[in-house]
Amino acid sequence: MIQPLTAAERAAVPPKLRQAAQAFEAQALASLLKPAFATLDSQRGAFTGGAAEAQWRPMLVDAMAKDAVRSGQGLGLSDAILRELLRRQSNTADTETSP
Repeated sequence: MIQPLTAAERAAVPPKLRQAAQAFEAQALASLLKPAFATLDSQRGAFTGGAAEAQWRPMLVDAMAKDAVRSGQGLGLSDAILRELLRRQSNTADTETSP
């Protein structure tokens, strides 16, 4: 199980790294959601936009995934991604400072 970041760890994360981790998680979630939305009949039901809807549906799925991740209802990957980014960042800093 992925352990969430503590409040102190979360506060120490640079905003750009947090954004990168959330963007990656949103992309992964959208990739999982797209097949589910692809099976919807665009001629009947709640989604009845026809061909136009089919063109805009991928952007709708992406927006839903981004919103889910931002609200904390995503896959829960961003904390693990942040930990790995921070670990790699510290390893890079260590190799740059060592003689």
